[in-house]
Amino acid sequence: MKVKVGAFLGGAVFGIGLAIGGMTQPAKIVGFFDFFGSWDPSLAFVMLGALIVYTPVYRWAVRTWQHPIWAPTFTLPTRRDIDGRLVVGSAIFGVGWGLGGYCPGPAFTSVGAGSMEALTFGVSMLIGVGLYQLLMRVREGRAGGPADSQAAAMIDG
Repeated sequence: MKVKVGAFLGGAVFGIGLAIGGMTQPAKIVGFFDFFGSWDPSLAFVMLGALIVYTPVYRWAVRTWQHPIWAPTFTLPTRRDIDGRLVVGSAIFGVGWGLGGYCPGPAFTSVGAGSMEALTFGVSMLIGVGLYQLLMRVREGRAGGPADSQAAAMIDG
């Protein structure tokens, strides 16, 4: 239960920050990528502000804590290689973000604010996640074990 409360509070702070920073507006995201038109650097300033706050807190927490406040262990990725799945997945994410003007966090924040466009994006994204999970389960059945051990560890952990 503590993990769910922590995740909810973290998500709420993140969503509020996105809304205050104006990052729930697709025009801001599209404007950031419009380098040769009317470029809008505000996304870069929001990211820079987040890094200025996050970096010292992260460094302090890693040095000070043995585990997260509301979880028994840190759950961090173990893979460091760059493979085809990572490149293709990143490209799909980037194309979806660029075309839709939404990243998952701002999309769900905008859904909470009543945006039908964000709802369409969010539902489409969840359908994609569901299709991926279905594909992995089919592959697991054929292979006799987890097809994506990193995802399985994060879900089980």
